[in-house]
Amino acid sequence: MLNWDEFHEDETSVAEPPKAAPAPATKAAEPAPAQPDSVAESRGDYRVAEGDRLERARQSLENLDVAAGLEELEMGAARIEVDDKRMINARADLNQLVPFKYEWAWQKYLDGSANHWMPQEVNMNADIALWKSQDGLTEDERLIVMRSLGYFSTADSLVANNLVLAVYRLITNPECRQYLLRQAFEEAIHTHAYQYCVESLGMDEGEVFNMYREVPSVAAKSAWSLKHTQSLSRPDFHTGTPETDQELLRNLIAFYCVTEGIFFYCGFSQILSMGRRNKMTGVAEQFQYILRDESMHLNFGVDMINQIKIENPHLWTAEFQDEVTQMILEGTELEIAYARDSMPRGVLGMNAAIMEEYLHFICNRRLAQIGLKEQFPGAQNPFPWMSEIIDLRKEKNFFETRVTEYQVGGALSWD
Repeated sequence: MLNWDEFHEDETSVAEPPKAAPAPATKAAEPAPAQPDSVAESRGDYRVAEGDRLERARQSLENLDVAAGLEELEMGAARIEVDDKRMINARADLNQLVPFKYEWAWQKYLDGSANHWMPQEVNMNADIALWKSQDGLTEDERLIVMRSLGYFSTADSLVANNLVLAVYRLITNPECRQYLLRQAFEEAIHTHAYQYCVESLGMDEGEVFNMYREVPSVAAKSAWSLKHTQSLSRPDFHTGTPETDQELLRNLIAFYCVTEGIFFYCGFSQILSMGRRNKMTGVAEQFQYILRDESMHLNFGVDMINQIKIENPHLWTAEFQDEVTQMILEGTELEIAYARDSMPRGVLGMNAAIMEEYLHFICNRRLAQIGLKEQFPGAQNPFPWMSEIIDLRKEKNFFETRVTEYQVGGALSWD
């Protein structure tokens, strides 16, 4: 490898002037060589581009008008006004971040950035020893860890795909797009975290990452989420009609209120319960960071859904509300089925029956957040310690209160 001293020695040797050549014999004078047209032509180590190609490049620049997507903008056009901005179908310039119309979106971007963490920050040594120990965990506890990593390792990538391939293109507000970029990055961190856990514990990576194709309760949740992505991810899909606008709204409710708002809660409560019992504390810490991120994703999604409803009241028909209620009930039933599969017996102070009431409680919460009627009156939270960890009372959207209790990953405490 070249070191600094060698670099200077090499540089010095190059800088030395060449020795003078012997004087040539006297001969008849020759015409002076033509001067080069450019500095580039005066050097022997490269040549200028071919004349024809260079001319075509210059001609193309002369004919350049505006980039695709900016056809309606002209030089000297009026500057963007706040009222020009909308969640969907806006005609404002998407590249102009300010002036902000939705301060809550920008604040969530700042909060998400303050929450930054990386999987390698978490020490996994205790988990590795416990996982490899013959009597460290029961078979039921091992099943929970395997099922959780199997589902989540794929679920966060499905959410990221939906954001990148569908939602980002169709949301026409730049400050919301700014948060979506942050969320997409966080989904990548979450997938990284699951891979880090799987690799640290020496699990069969193929078995874990392909579980969504092999375990029915895991496959059903993934299939349900994918169903609500397919139409939006088509390149020819565009909003602008009541039908297509409702399709986008349906997708947002499916992913924010169900996939991230219901499908994650059984697995998270199971893993966090293990952490409270001083088992798999590294995995539990990873999940705590992830759940904190997901809570903010949910808050943002609910705000976005409610803002679209405000700006497009014609979309929120009685029929559509009934359909959305049905969707959230379907998601709840799928998560209950997953709970029964991952907990065939009581374990960690919980069982499938208790988890069912918890999911009914969560279902009511999701419905209420977007202005729909609760479907399980009187359902209570049987896991008050979950509220202490993620604090469901902080699951407030902009229309209720502002979330401020966030901190960077290294400062998060279990107390």
